[in-house]
Amino acid sequence: MFNRENQMQSLESQDLWDVIVIGGGATGLGVALDCSTRGYKTLLLEQVDYAKGTSSRSTKLVHGGVRYLAQGNIDLVREALYERGLMLKNASHLVRNQSFIIPNYKRWDNFLYGFGMKVYDLLSGKLSFGASKYIKAKETLARLSTLNKINLKGGVVYHDGQFDDARLAINIAQSCIENGATLLNHFKVQSLKKSEQGIVNGLVALDTETGNNYDLKARVVVNATGVFTDEVLKMDEAHAKNTIRPSQGIHLVVDAYFLAGQDAIMIPKTTDGRVLFLVPWHNKVVVGTTDTLLDSHSLEPKPLEEEINFILQTANQYLNKKMTRADVRSVFAGLRPLAAPKDANEKTKEISRSHKIIVSDSQLITITGGKWTSYRKMAQDTVNKIIALISLSTSFSKWGSNFKYFSLSCSKLLPSLYSRISGTTK
Repeated sequence: MFNRENQMQSLESQDLWDVIVIGGGATGLGVALDCSTRGYKTLLLEQVDYAKGTSSRSTKLVHGGVRYLAQGNIDLVREALYERGLMLKNASHLVRNQSFIIPNYKRWDNFLYGFGMKVYDLLSGKLSFGASKYIKAKETLARLSTLNKINLKGGVVYHDGQFDDARLAINIAQSCIENGATLLNHFKVQSLKKSEQGIVNGLVALDTETGNNYDLKARVVVNATGVFTDEVLKMDEAHAKNTIRPSQGIHLVVDAYFLAGQDAIMIPKTTDGRVLFLVPWHNKVVVGTTDTLLDSHSLEPKPLEEEINFILQTANQYLNKKMTRADVRSVFAGLRPLAAPKDANEKTKEISRSHKIIVSDSQLITITGGKWTSYRKMAQDTVNKIIALISLSTSFSKWGSNFKYFSLSCSKLLPSLYSRISGTTK
């Protein structure tokens, strides 16, 4: 069922697809799952491997976004907190509750962040992961012995989620296939096909494993390619303006003794106005992230030395044991598909992280923005837009309203699952 040969048979036996999704990251997989659970004949094509790029290079957090709360983006935070709760219900084998401590070195910050996290608790409603609370400096140090204790006034404990991003992506891919979708990686879209009326009705894709080209027909095509969004939009309209500006975020992986406990650290304000996390992860600590606008993008983004130094310098302001370049075990970098800034002075931290659905004159559907936590809502909104646009109908459409309760299968989460789906060995 999950090997590439079986998926290829489905490809060759289907003359017309209801939906073809381009992109096998969190967003594309979510759209494919929503489509397949509504009963639509769905095909997803990924140019490399599922979650190859941004979707496997996150901070491993399922969260509402404390920074967005500080920016006053209440609706975005409320939506993400709701989705956070659903992710814990739907994928409890991959999502867990993680406690965070905000160390405070000014008495006013104990009140400021304590109040802010109570608002965060309130917005999470019945899907709360646990109430936040103020703790004294002594308890803060007892829980985080590696903290810089000079002038420490206390801390604020709050709860968010942690998850395995790549694993969840593969599990969603598995669930798509179990619900009748066809998923093929190492398929690169070459061009879009259009009707005489200029409506996108299919595409041409190259199987990079065999070198064969495939002419595929569809009632609708969804562009869910993240930082590659503009490449697909230019297949539709050669002179289309760029809608995406890639922003790079990197993470450092260091040894576990920099935390010496089960709590994560959230540094509430860095010199660039962001937040920084130190999070336990597989007996190591993930530290990040950055937000660096780039003029170009690639499948293998490279961390910049200034980004590495920025993380080290910021973390060291809060640690009693200095983290050096020699302590870094690995570095990984991912690219966020941010909306292109309206002007050169607009900072990445000010660009909305809300998702956006674009409907081209050719009826190509493009979904951009968002984050892992809101992948389900992005998928639901996209499929609802498709239905409104071309009046897709099916006897299974009732599943659309139930997708938020759809539980991902975990019975086959074996180490070999990745290779079974991708048709490769690791």
